[in-house]
Amino acid sequence: MTTDTDPTPPVTSGADAATASSTDASTDSTASQATRVAAVVYNPIKVDLDAVKAAVARAEGAAGWGTTLWFETSEDDAGQGPAREAVEAGATMVIAAGGDGTVRAVAETVHASDASLALLPSGTGNLLARNLKLTLEDLDNSLETAFSGEDRDIDLGMLEIRREDGSSSEHVYVVMTGLGIDAKMLANTDDDLKKKVGWLAYVKALVATLRDENQLVFRYRIDGGKQRDMHAHTIIVGNCGALPANIVLLPDAAIDDGLFDILLLRPKGVRGWAHILFKVFWENGVVRRLPFADKLPGTENEALRYVKAKQIEVELKSPEDIEVDGDGFGVATGFRTWIAPGGLTVRVPRS
Repeated sequence: MTTDTDPTPPVTSGADAATASSTDASTDSTASQATRVAAVVYNPIKVDLDAVKAAVARAEGAAGWGTTLWFETSEDDAGQGPAREAVEAGATMVIAAGGDGTVRAVAETVHASDASLALLPSGTGNLLARNLKLTLEDLDNSLETAFSGEDRDIDLGMLEIRREDGSSSEHVYVVMTGLGIDAKMLANTDDDLKKKVGWLAYVKALVATLRDENQLVFRYRIDGGKQRDMHAHTIIVGNCGALPANIVLLPDAAIDDGLFDILLLRPKGVRGWAHILFKVFWENGVVRRLPFADKLPGTENEALRYVKAKQIEVELKSPEDIEVDGDGFGVATGFRTWIAPGGLTVRVPRS
């Protein structure tokens, strides 16, 4: 009589199991790497497309990514639409190749997705890249960070701008927004001169702006507190504070502390501007970079005031120019801005 019995399972040694597990993990990792796809959203005016495509091909191949997708910005769409197309096409990383306007526009779309933002600095200011201490003029290094770096969550500024006709619009920003000297300077900047000499074009605009003695008259409320009245020359709300030409406007700003740094400028005459210039260019730009600078006393004066907050609402007595991440955003009658802690994932060099 024959008795049916279950076959005895093969015996696997611990070493064999470990080897199999390692092989499976390696296979899974390789498969995962191969399915990762990046997209480049590029400003055709700012980049050398042939050079960028060649560099991307080298970087994606070395890191084991799939074939990169390409989307071009236009005069009518600074990057929001192309970034949306990139995410919908399956990109898990969107590389912003252009100036500050391109970066901000791409961030506006990417922050609401599971994709990360990588930077390929190509403009005049490159404000976010500067504040993340990324390479500004090394194409291959920037792309190595994108394809072989790691994710880092940073804060994101959310902004609602109110207009003269009663309408409002919502935006995001990664560096700063403001009214007064910075917005007026941008409005006075010659775009043709900017193309020729870069950020130095702002110097001419700054001189013209400083001749304007008009002050901002507004009511403001910080973190839902009491509403207050104020006269000031300038108000800047920043997520981070480094600008071109070694200017550190907001020395205590951190890009991932869940807080804004708010700067109020209230100079009185030449002496007031001298105090501000001393604070910004010497103390912030030089002294604060020295070893043990945190132990040195800082100067305080009524011409310049710093405040930290999570939200601020501003209601202007009369319409004023407003800027967002270095671009003019028209005329506003007021605005509300709040911080989204860790609201944007960016690619940075691997630790």
